[in-house]
Amino acid sequence: MSRLALIPARGGSKRIPRKNVRPFAGKPMIGHAIEVAQRSGLVDAVGVSTDDEEIADISRRLGAEVPFTRPAQLADDHTPTVPVVAHAIAAMKALNRVFDQVCCLYPACPLLEAGDLRQALELLQAADAPYA
Repeated sequence: MSRLALIPARGGSKRIPRKNVRPFAGKPMIGHAIEVAQRSGLVDAVGVSTDDEEIADISRRLGAEVPFTRPAQLADDHTPTVPVVAHAIAAMKALNRVFDQVCCLYPACPLLEAGDLRQALELLQAADAPYA
């Protein structure tokens, strides 16, 4: 069972400009999501979907993969998450990276813990659902 933690992080935040790269508790905001995914021990890869080169650079330095750039039409204020995740899955598949399960983690959730991810996976498995 191969798993991807996908972090959708666009560069154009309006309410808090550059929020995904702003420092919070000693690291860029996106660093918290990357770190919790890595520490969870549940995923084979941590990927970031972004349209922003600074976010991509920071993510790579923190150990995440950024193998594609998110297209502009999927990076505006009104783009829902599902098309972004679907694009990322297709882009990874085009690079011969296929995953059985994908977990979407938002970059601005610094209080998320690895235990939260484990509990979410348990709920998904107990429900025998295609997604949660």
